[in-house]
Amino acid sequence: MLEVNPETVCFLILKAHQYDVKLAPEVSDSDSNPPSMDEDALDALEEHEDDPVAEDPVYEEMKSFIDDMNDDAQVDLVALMWLGRDAGGSEDWSQIRADAAEAHNEHSAEYLLGTPMLADYLSEGLACLGYSCEDYQN
Repeated sequence: MLEVNPETVCFLILKAHQYDVKLAPEVSDSDSNPPSMDEDALDALEEHEDDPVAEDPVYEEMKSFIDDMNDDAQVDLVALMWLGRDAGGSEDWSQIRADAAEAHNEHSAEYLLGTPMLADYLSEGLACLGYSCEDYQN
């Protein structure tokens, strides 16, 4: 039914959650940092207005990962996101996937990564098709 491995989708869901939970830039001085976090780790989590999104390491990792997928897998990701966003059912999958295939272009990664709540939508899409990331956790 899926051209993309559900475990791959679960990896992207995990990464999308990491990207979504970024901290706002810190306004207080650095002694307020939690002692368990070093400056590099905190910098990786913080968003800075002068840094373009494309320089974010999590964004870059996800973009590269999606760009390296074949077209069918990219179409499935978009279709899963649409399925999860619109709370469709598995009976809608064929049409949603056909629509995603028709809309497919070389900007799938940017489109997906620019979608707020991507992780939630992918997770919901998988659930609609009977998959769960819990099945792929170690």
